[in-house]
Amino acid sequence: MLNVVILAAGMGKRMQSGLPKVLHPVAGRPMLGHVVDTARQLDPERIVIVVGHGAHDVQAAFSDQPDLIFVTQSPQQGTGHAVAQAMPQLQDGADRSTTLVLYGDVPLVQAATLRNLLSAADAGMAILTETVADPAGYGRILRDDAGKVTGIVEDKDATAQQRAITEINTGILAASTARLQNWLDRVDNNNAQGEYYLTDTVALAVADKVTIGVAQPGSPWETLGVNSRAQQAELERAWQQEQARRLLEQGVTLADPARFDLRGSLACGRDVFIDVGCVFEGQVQLADGVHVGPHCVLRDSVIGPSARIDAFSHIDQAHVGEQARVGPYARLRPGASLGREAQVGNFVEIKNTVLGAGSKASHLAYLGDATIGDRVNIGAGTITCNYDGVNKYRTIIGDDVFVGSDSQLVAPVTIGPGATIGAGTTLTRDAPEGQLTLSRAPQKTITGWTRPARKS
Repeated sequence: MLNVVILAAGMGKRMQSGLPKVLHPVAGRPMLGHVVDTARQLDPERIVIVVGHGAHDVQAAFSDQPDLIFVTQSPQQGTGHAVAQAMPQLQDGADRSTTLVLYGDVPLVQAATLRNLLSAADAGMAILTETVADPAGYGRILRDDAGKVTGIVEDKDATAQQRAITEINTGILAASTARLQNWLDRVDNNNAQGEYYLTDTVALAVADKVTIGVAQPGSPWETLGVNSRAQQAELERAWQQEQARRLLEQGVTLADPARFDLRGSLACGRDVFIDVGCVFEGQVQLADGVHVGPHCVLRDSVIGPSARIDAFSHIDQAHVGEQARVGPYARLRPGASLGREAQVGNFVEIKNTVLGAGSKASHLAYLGDATIGDRVNIGAGTITCNYDGVNKYRTIIGDDVFVGSDSQLVAPVTIGPGATIGAGTTLTRDAPEGQLTLSRAPQKTITGWTRPARKS
């Protein structure tokens, strides 16, 4: 039986922000959100989050997850004090359960690492340590001649010999819930800060002759914490480089792995190319042979095989069909769906619209709330007038229609298959199949007219 306690009470003064630190984003999501998601992968009985600064905002950010339990630490008297606030909320059967302690500002620790830590906690306690090149500022792991952990010494209290130790404490630990409660009851605040430290439970466990298990993270970035904007940016880049590495191993071509941002999940087929400066948010799927040009933003969308997304295009909750082409400078809004070999060109915006196979809107158009058939040509400057200020209406365009430039299609309106709409038409009634429909004032030429001259 597993309980997870996440410490998320800190103010984060160095962030220089009114937003609670754990709500600051990494990879497009609040840091605390990453920790909660990882905890869920371990299938715990309960997740208890200890909040303090900005407690109302933190709880509100996770109001869609009612199973989370929030407790408030006030006043904030150290990490041991914080965990003690959570103990009454932990699952019954404490003598048989394990408690895992995580941190809301250490967002990228992976589930595999935590599983290893839990396996190492069988004897009663395990700590997550890391071996680093520069351990300055971190608590050092003390071991005896047999290699058993005997305690943790803080950097400021360490001797010169102890400071040479490169194995550090990350703060993440797992322990028997019953024993952890006992050790927390015995922790005192006899230190310069007058706080109750969770790390003191390690020395108490050793005194009780409990063997301290150890696990180490799979990657150094897993235990990086965020206390400042600079550290937030550092962690963001570390995570994006990891995401890029995984995609490269899958066979995706990234024009520059250092200029790539994934803020969600990205599933790619074979022979996918992604140019520089692209941002992927939510859940995005790129099928075989997709080409994404530079500086595009794709959110919660599916791009079909061999489709091409050209530079500076924004695609949000849309579907792009096989061999379709989008952009440059195109915008597909929620509900846009492009058929096979459809084309959407520069400065075209499509919303809640189906654009059929082989149809194209190549320049400067707005198509909203429309169903457009196959092989339709939408001329430059065409708009569907779908909104009367209160309600929205749909435009229906049949197959093989040609809509001339600068036309306004005032919905609700239907254009029959094979119809032609003359340039400059304001269409307010249905257009019949196979016919030319236009609305245009008669053209006049006034003979003898001269331009006005500037008065002296």
